[in-house]
Amino acid sequence: MENERKRRNVLALTGAAALLAVAVNFAASAVNAHLNNRKRKVPGSNVRINLSASEILRLADRIVAKSKEVHDAVASVPLDKVTYANTILPLAELEAHQFPLVQSCAFPKLVSASEDICKASIEAERRIDAHVSRCSKREDVYRVVKAFAARGDWMNSEVKRFAQYLVQEFERNGLNLTSTKREELLRLNAQIDELSMRYIRNLNDDTTFLLFNETELVGLPPEFLKSLDKAENGNFKVVLRSHHVSPILELCKVGSTRKSVAVAYGRRCEVNLSVLEKLIQLRHKLARLLGYLNYAEYATDRRMANSSTKVFEFLEKISASLTESASKELTLLKELKRKEEGEFPFGVEDLPYYVKMIKEQQFDLDFGLVKQYFPITLVLSGIFKVCQDLFGLRFEQVVDADVWHQDVQLYSVFDLSSGEHMGYFYLDIYTRGGKYGHTCVVALQNGSSINSSRQIPVALLISQLQKEVDGNPGLMRFSEVVNLFHEFGHVVHHICNRAPFARFSGLRLDPDFVEIPSLLLENWCYESSSLKLISGFHQDITKPIDDETCKSLKRWRCSFSALKLKQEILYCLFDQIIHSNENVDMIGLFNHLHSKIMLGLPMLEGTNPASCFPRTVIGYEATCYSRIWSEVFAVDIFTTKFRDNLFNQNAGMHFRNTVLAPGGAKDPLEMLSDFLGREPSIQAFVDSKIY
Repeated sequence: MENERKRRNVLALTGAAALLAVAVNFAASAVNAHLNNRKRKVPGSNVRINLSASEILRLADRIVAKSKEVHDAVASVPLDKVTYANTILPLAELEAHQFPLVQSCAFPKLVSASEDICKASIEAERRIDAHVSRCSKREDVYRVVKAFAARGDWMNSEVKRFAQYLVQEFERNGLNLTSTKREELLRLNAQIDELSMRYIRNLNDDTTFLLFNETELVGLPPEFLKSLDKAENGNFKVVLRSHHVSPILELCKVGSTRKSVAVAYGRRCEVNLSVLEKLIQLRHKLARLLGYLNYAEYATDRRMANSSTKVFEFLEKISASLTESASKELTLLKELKRKEEGEFPFGVEDLPYYVKMIKEQQFDLDFGLVKQYFPITLVLSGIFKVCQDLFGLRFEQVVDADVWHQDVQLYSVFDLSSGEHMGYFYLDIYTRGGKYGHTCVVALQNGSSINSSRQIPVALLISQLQKEVDGNPGLMRFSEVVNLFHEFGHVVHHICNRAPFARFSGLRLDPDFVEIPSLLLENWCYESSSLKLISGFHQDITKPIDDETCKSLKRWRCSFSALKLKQEILYCLFDQIIHSNENVDMIGLFNHLHSKIMLGLPMLEGTNPASCFPRTVIGYEATCYSRIWSEVFAVDIFTTKFRDNLFNQNAGMHFRNTVLAPGGAKDPLEMLSDFLGREPSIQAFVDSKIY
């Protein structure tokens, strides 16, 4: 994931005038690209662009055939003849070479409006995934790799880590077990997959709705009410989906309506309770079969947290440290409800509404007005400038590159000092029908350095931002600005990664660690000097956002966050406990935790959160803690190294070289400790929540 280009768009400028020039350059480059029909190849990138449906499927078949050929060759090596050159190197080269080809098959389903291409992309990914699954269970390849690892003849620490990782991957698939136990493992995995999908399917198939008249929905904006279907009697239908539930819990002035919606939402799919209980039992069986005490130990084993015990300690420390701030918040919220609604008891269902109200009272923030200061092109150029100054990077637009839509832009990234070409990233950020609907980053080609040959990384950032229309500039909501900063952190991480093996490059990193750099970069959205760099009133971009608004945004960020965070910790603890113990009374456990963590606030009567908690079923089973974990250590890094000197390039380059560059080739805790000069701490995060 280079020839000299005749035309380049350089984004490494400073000051308001420079930002104006950047905006003009964006427009000019778009016109030039349109006028020139010649599409340039992208030197150093093996990503295939604009494949037809049939080409995608043929490429998938070639990928599978080549992979089988290499795995067969490795499997044929006699166990007493194993070497790095005939065992590890072929697998490493295969992965580095094939990853951009695999992504060439997989990413079109995210960006193409063609139904045929999307179907082909999905089918190609299915074929490749099935092949990868077969390879991960090949005992003949496992024996050869294990024989190499047993020799301990390491060329360097990266080769050792890669070989050990391969062995662990095979063994987590049961290849160190007897054939009988291996068959049992296959059965367990199949049953776990079936129950997981049944749980999610039950939630997706739930069509429950509530009926309310207009009086019961006072406070909801007219456009929301217009979006609701109506029953025959004229009442509004509120379906129990987040896009209906969240606005009502935040905006509806009628307490009884909020409670009715919250109770109904919390008792959805009661059948899922028994599904989850069976699922947890099977996960524990699987973990024990693989030699673990319970599923939580299995899930955390190869992560930064390393053990369930450490996760419990972490969550309980954070929760305890938040108690004083959360108590103050709850007292103020109860008082506010008493003024608004009288002597009705404050319940957990009231949190979204009254937190929103009190934040609006405390902070004079008009987010509609704030949006006027964030034209898309200006925010992008500001992000580039922040990353240039912090991490020593230079960004140049590649004009006339082959792309899949005229709105897509390709950029080269260079080291600011040496001029070394470090990689590419595509920006596909404007709203378009048929495209993936959320903001995310996709690694298209992973960096690697094998046999002195360097493969550069290539990334894709997808979003759905409104483009300039009829002379009206595309403007970003503040939340979109923060989100774009976050995702661009992943782009920078991907580009700066210098891990020798593709397996440890890109975004294929420890999930407890991979979000830390992006969460760190979000801080530049809340500091006055950087906010002024990325903002400018859309009718006169030389006028940045004012100081008072900058201060309000920073205070708004952390205000009334302690109770909300304790609520998230409650779910994390539930997730960790059920995956650490067997035969847990899930309803009783939730009731106990709710009262304990939420300062005596009872769980809503009749609800059963375990029946509608998809994160613990697919994607975050026994690892729901990970987002908080990453946030805590991102705050520690920012507070220690950047808060007092926001554009400290020495610290930025140290972070790039010590934390971003090694990727997965080094232990995350060791990297962060090297950067901080000590082990990471929760204290800075705790201090940020104290009033």
